[in-house]
Amino acid sequence: MTPTSRAVSRWAPALIWLSLPLTAGTSFAHALDQRSAPVTLTAAIGLWSIWVIGLIAALAPSSVSLTTIRIVMPASVVAAAWAALLAPNGADLAESFALGVTSMCAVLSLSAPVGYTFINGSSYGDERRFPLRPPGPVVLGPLELVWVAMVASFLAGPLLLAAKQWIPGAIITVLAVGLCVAGARALHQLSKRWLVFVPAGLVLVDRTTLLDALLVQRHVVSSIGVAEEDSAATDLSAGAIGLQVELRLSTTDSIIPTPARRDRHKMIEPIDVDAVRFTPSRPGWVLDAAKERRLTVD
Repeated sequence: MTPTSRAVSRWAPALIWLSLPLTAGTSFAHALDQRSAPVTLTAAIGLWSIWVIGLIAALAPSSVSLTTIRIVMPASVVAAAWAALLAPNGADLAESFALGVTSMCAVLSLSAPVGYTFINGSSYGDERRFPLRPPGPVVLGPLELVWVAMVASFLAGPLLLAAKQWIPGAIITVLAVGLCVAGARALHQLSKRWLVFVPAGLVLVDRTTLLDALLVQRHVVSSIGVAEEDSAATDLSAGAIGLQVELRLSTTDSIIPTPARRDRHKMIEPIDVDAVRFTPSRPGWVLDAAKERRLTVD
């Protein structure tokens, strides 16, 4: 990453999010203009709470903050779309502007540069973390469903209670608590998948494929490079979509693969490997870092 891209990924999400009361506030005011006082108050408290949580997370980069902004910032697009639909005189410039700004926040929060910046915000000492792409089977449906369930229940439950829809409101609010806790925990696992360069070598951290992190010391690294399509290296990509990087070892090492859910009661045998492949969000960044660390890149 260039210094400019580092600065943009560090500060752009926070600055754009900071502007939301000015850039999207008018749209939300239009949507709530003709609502009852309890609904207006509940919506206002919810919107301000989301904004404060997002701002704190954007100003303090870490893996936890990354999970937070990747839940909250896309949720702002849903809120802006809801406001546009409820505008008494139809959507106009204010609603369009709100949708544009919130969409920009969402795109930034989901970008690889922001992911890189935030996970390194909680790194230790002389290490550099590089995010991995999410597993293919997760990103093609389940991930979106979990997020939709969290956001929809969080927004709908309190608003139904404010509208005196007591039974559905209470049920959805209770469900929202469980969904948000379980969903946030599951989504956070995706924010803690990375390849780490440390002075001693490399560490691959991915609980979706490895029960324990794979630590490879510098002298054991034979080479690292783009994986061939017919590579025989052990696949640790979890089905992620994208270009794979292959790490080749000069000696064999043992890994303990994460078992399928149905097999978690069984004894898991270690597997000996001499090469592994995985899918970073930005393979070029990984190879550039390997060159900087004077590892063999091919």
